[in-house]
Amino acid sequence: MSAQPLRIAVTGREGQVARALVERGRALGVEVVPVGRPALDLAKAETVLPALAAAAPQVIVNAAAYTAVDKAESEPELAHAVNEAGAGAVAAAAARLGVPVVHLSTDYVFDGHIGRPHREEDAPSPVNVYGRSKLAGEAAVAAAAPDHAILRVAWVYSPFGRNFVRTMLALAASREVLRVVADQHGAPTSALAIADGVIAVARNLVARPGEVALRGLFHMSAAGEATWADLAEAVFTESATRGGPAARVERIGTADYPTPAARAPDTRLDCSRIAAVHGVALPHWRVSLAEVVARCLAGEEGEGKTA
Repeated sequence: MSAQPLRIAVTGREGQVARALVERGRALGVEVVPVGRPALDLAKAETVLPALAAAAPQVIVNAAAYTAVDKAESEPELAHAVNEAGAGAVAAAAARLGVPVVHLSTDYVFDGHIGRPHREEDAPSPVNVYGRSKLAGEAAVAAAAPDHAILRVAWVYSPFGRNFVRTMLALAASREVLRVVADQHGAPTSALAIADGVIAVARNLVARPGEVALRGLFHMSAAGEATWADLAEAVFTESATRGGPAARVERIGTADYPTPAARAPDTRLDCSRIAAVHGVALPHWRVSLAEVVARCLAGEEGEGKTA
């Protein structure tokens, strides 16, 4: 008799990473059960344990979050309710159920002034409400569940949901020139690649329950680096080669595009620890981007779409 596939419960149904996990789980022989509203609402902590217990997981992935960076400036209580208290409730549920939890955090915990890719031991200093709520969520997860892996990811895009790549393609259909910020640096990362990394980490946590090194904080983003303008130009190059829309990019500074939430100038992540400990190294962002653009142009949101 063959062994049963690993069973992962992931918070959220429509988020980019949750949908990517459903899709990649099928390809990798992992059963991914999305658990979302109304059964599970991170803003209502009392819903978390019953919803996750019903999924009967071997590992829980907390991919749901309040991600409206600019709106968080005017909704700090809700951002913290979801990203701090909600994350803590998920971790507490994992501890109660006796299973590991993989929690997704963000490069936005840094202020971007260190001058090199950030390591896990670098002191966080978020510059906006969203970053502060996610940093508080990391602390809540670590306090509630010793059996955890916190993964900081960055600049997430995918064939589905709302994200920078899909926005650029939509705008290019009606505009010849797009003004894009060229002085913020990071690593554009496909949600599909993140899903592969999450599944690898989850497998390690379940297979090696006593190994302390596998637990804790890790950075996990795509190889390479870019500015938003670099990413936009790459999107249009990939699109043009496939007969899709393309626009000329006018490079501007952060000061030329004011937003309610401050943005850090450089949130590159050093991902050497997760490579050494978990054997996870995500592909270069340009490699992943080609697949995502092709799928966007084909109108293919993929198997990750859930009801």
